[in-house]
Amino acid sequence: MKKITLLLALIFTTISFSQTITSKQEDANVEQYALLTKVNQYYPDITLSKTITNFYADGKIIDSQQQFDLKGTKFSSYKLGIEPDNKKVLFEYISDETGKVYGDVTLFKGNVLRTTFTEKTNQIEVSLNGKSVYLKTVK
Repeated sequence: MKKITLLLALIFTTISFSQTITSKQEDANVEQYALLTKVNQYYPDITLSKTITNFYADGKIIDSQQQFDLKGTKFSSYKLGIEPDNKKVLFEYISDETGKVYGDVTLFKGNVLRTTFTEKTNQIEVSLNGKSVYLKTVK
């Protein structure tokens, strides 16, 4: 009997905390586009696009991603995500030339800070407003 009661409690608890997550492809809102514009100004390899897929839970944006048509490009994968506070862009791209490159770009007190990890060269790079301030090869 205890097992059944525990199972029912678990089921009803899970149901009451579940959220409906939906996605919608739409134009980037003003804050998202301002972030992408500022990031692209210093880091042109982070593509500027007006179309974005927003993921909603209970009417609030919980994640945003951009989808790209990679035909005719050097990339086998290219992903961009925007965090809900519109202060950080996450990126990941893969090409034969660079291998896998990923990291984030964050707005901090009016500055644009980028952290990049390049797997092919084992390098970590930190840049501020488009200029490298730290580069380390990890062995």
